[in-house]
Amino acid sequence: MAFAAQHFIANNVRAIPRSGIREFFDIVQGMPDVISLGVGEPDFVTPWHIREAAIYALERGKTSYTSNLGLLKLREAISTSVARHFGVSYDPKRQILITVGVSEALDIALRAVVNPADEVIYHEPCYVSYSPSIAMTYGVPVAVACRAEDGFAVRAEAIEAAITPRSRVLVLNFPTNPTGGTMTRAELEQIAAVVQRHNLLVITDEIYSELTFEGEHVSLASLPGMAERTIFLHGFSKAYAMTGFRIGYACGPAELVEAMMKIHQYSMLCASIVSQEAANEAIRHGHADTVEMREQYRARRNVIVGALNAMGLPCHRPRGSFYAFPCVKSTGLTSKEFAVKLLEKKKVACVPGSAFGPSGEGYLRCCFATALDRIEIAMERMAEFVKELRG
Repeated sequence: MAFAAQHFIANNVRAIPRSGIREFFDIVQGMPDVISLGVGEPDFVTPWHIREAAIYALERGKTSYTSNLGLLKLREAISTSVARHFGVSYDPKRQILITVGVSEALDIALRAVVNPADEVIYHEPCYVSYSPSIAMTYGVPVAVACRAEDGFAVRAEAIEAAITPRSRVLVLNFPTNPTGGTMTRAELEQIAAVVQRHNLLVITDEIYSELTFEGEHVSLASLPGMAERTIFLHGFSKAYAMTGFRIGYACGPAELVEAMMKIHQYSMLCASIVSQEAANEAIRHGHADTVEMREQYRARRNVIVGALNAMGLPCHRPRGSFYAFPCVKSTGLTSKEFAVKLLEKKKVACVPGSAFGPSGEGYLRCCFATALDRIEIAMERMAEFVKELRG
C-alpha cells in the first residue's frame, strides 16, 4: 500500500485555512516596483541602542538558556512599565511570563484554559490567527461582528448575545488589527459587567496600545474586578520595531501563568536570551523612540485616510494601530477581486478584508507603516484605479 502523508494530518489542522495575508502575498513575490501596504510590520529599523544591547549581550557571551519564565530583570521592568502605563500591578516572580512573540502568548493562553468544545468569543474583523488558534485547542470559535459605524468597537450587547452555557473565554484586541478600532473606558466597563455576570475569562491582546493616536488607552485588566479574570498580552514588535526579535509577554493570575508556563516549558523552553536583553533595554529606555515613531504614523494616517475618502472609498479615522480599513463595496468588486486587480494594474499591494473573517468582506486593509512618499504614490495609483473602475 502506498504511503499517503495527507491521511495522517490531524482533522482539526486539516480544517484550518492558510493565512489570508500570506496567501495573498505569495502573489506579490517577484513582482517588481510594487508598493506594499500589506504586511503589518514597522518600516523603521529597531533603534540603535536596542540593537546595541543585543550585540553587547553576545559579546559578553550571553548565549545560554534563561528561566522558563524569562529573565527576572526583564520581568521586573515589565512589571514597572505595566503598572505605570496600564494601571495594573503584577508580581514579576509569579505573574509574568516572557514568550516567543505575542503569538506564542496567545497560543499557550488558549491551550492553558480551553477544554474541547468550550466556546471562545472574539470580535471580527480580527487578526488572522485568532480563530485558528482557538480551533487548534479544540475550542469553538464564536465571532462577534464589529461595524464601521461604531468605529469598529465591539459592543457589550453583541458579546452578551453570543454567550451560551458553553462560553468560557472572551478574546479582545484593541487597538485592533486590521481596523484600527479602539474602545473607550465606558465601553470597556460595559463589557467588564457582561464578563463578570457570565463568569468569563478574558484574554486581551494590547500589542498596539502604544500606537494610540487620540484619547487614552484603557486596559480591561485595569478595571475593578478584572485583573483576577484577565490574561494581559503585550510585546515589543510594534512599539519598538522589534518584529524579528520575537519577544512578547503574558501577565495574569499566578495560577494561570503557571499553567501557561508548563506548556511553554515543554514547547519553547524559553525565549532567546539575546532578544530578552534587547527587550530589557527597550522597555527601560525606549519610550522616546516609540513616541517618535507614533507621531510619524499619525502623519501617515492623516494622509492615507484623507486620500481614501477623497477617492470615494469611505474610511473611518483609526484611533490606533497603523492600519486603515476602507470600504470598497461601492466598486462592485469583492475585497479579493479589488486587491488582486489593484495589484495587477497599479502595483499596489493591500490585503483583502476577507482575510480577517467574513465580516471583513467589502473592506481592504492598508498598512501605513511605510514611508510617506510611498504612501502618497500608492494613493495616487489607487485613485486612478478607482476612477477607471467607475468609468
